[in-house]
Amino acid sequence: MIGDSAALAAALKRFEGLYPETIELSLGRVEAALAALGRPQDRLPPVIHVAGTNGKGSTSAFMRAMAEAAGLKVHVFTSPHLVRFNERIRLAGEIVDDARLIAWLDRTFAALTGLQITHFEATTAAALLAFSEVPADLLILEVGLGGRFDATNVIEAPALCVITPIDFDHKAFLGSDIRKIAGEKAGIIRPHRPVLTAIQRKVCDEVIAREAARLDAPLYRLKAHFIDAMPQDISLIGEHQRGNAALAAMAMQLFGESTRIDEAAIFEGARTATWPARMQRLGPGPVTALAPGAEVWLDGGHNPHAARAIAYHLKRLPGKTVLVTAMLASKDATGFFLPFRHLKPDVFTLPNAPGHRGAEPHDLAEAARTAGLDVTVCDSLDAAVSAAAATGADRILICGSLYLSGDVLAKNLEPPE
Repeated sequence: MIGDSAALAAALKRFEGLYPETIELSLGRVEAALAALGRPQDRLPPVIHVAGTNGKGSTSAFMRAMAEAAGLKVHVFTSPHLVRFNERIRLAGEIVDDARLIAWLDRTFAALTGLQITHFEATTAAALLAFSEVPADLLILEVGLGGRFDATNVIEAPALCVITPIDFDHKAFLGSDIRKIAGEKAGIIRPHRPVLTAIQRKVCDEVIAREAARLDAPLYRLKAHFIDAMPQDISLIGEHQRGNAALAAMAMQLFGESTRIDEAAIFEGARTATWPARMQRLGPGPVTALAPGAEVWLDGGHNPHAARAIAYHLKRLPGKTVLVTAMLASKDATGFFLPFRHLKPDVFTLPNAPGHRGAEPHDLAEAARTAGLDVTVCDSLDAAVSAAAATGADRILICGSLYLSGDVLAKNLEPPE
């Protein structure tokens, strides 16, 4: 069973009571938890640590597919999950089942007696415990937020650090200074360990280069010819995904020294990688049944950088697209809608998935109008999709939030596998 048991829900809920009242940015809490667990971070397979603003999940998915095409067993840690918590922990290629996950959560909870720790820190410690006890050839470890003080940043000697494109997001935690944001992402770089960066804006590249030089860490930059060399039929949709695939390809060559992971495996992985809620066309289900005459697509992009990539892809498609959108209150809604101003899609706003601090649909509508778009405010997903379908659009893109994406996948009976 994966993600459906009351016992798993109860095991996860126990960690909610361990929050400190004020969350201080520090690695001290997770390091104390890991020490109580016997330092599982010292018993992991080789680690590729991945930070960045956009493309972390897609790049990790491409890396996993490429490594698995070469016959390697791969662990993966990602966040947030879309439908089931188990999605965050993939053990040797398979999403962890409830029984084993509960056992690792129980051991972690028992070790945390008297410790103050956040839910993410505690569950990251449990994940590292799991990864340390199941054999694999590689662990792809994705940062949750930022980098320098993220709970994943406890690996002393990663095989490789990868930094995907950096932009503005999580301003409440990381601020609005792009140099400081880049500095937080570069905080995963370790002394003498190689680091690979995507093509970055100049100021971010300078920050990364300065930190790599300070730590004597070999710095590699994604080259345009890697993007050009990617097959035309990569599995994830959008020009930006060619850059993510190329970054993954270069990472695999650095990790495998072109011997364990050859070009054939890299190309196969580029063609077969899957990553839900990234320009994903939904299949038959209760959500798509609300729009029988239209394609229904889903993308979890939620910041201006992601919106630019989505808009670039949409403008190359024939026919009419409309947007069904919900967002977190902390996101830059106007910045998200601005890249669509030349496409002029109708926008249908709705409340975000329950349990999250969603933006009010009327506030989202005002942001969309500021970007010059026509907006209809709706009170539910069903109402928004039905209203969008009534426009006669060729496609409906549901976007703006990973939490909305998870809600959509659950309601359409398409949980990630």
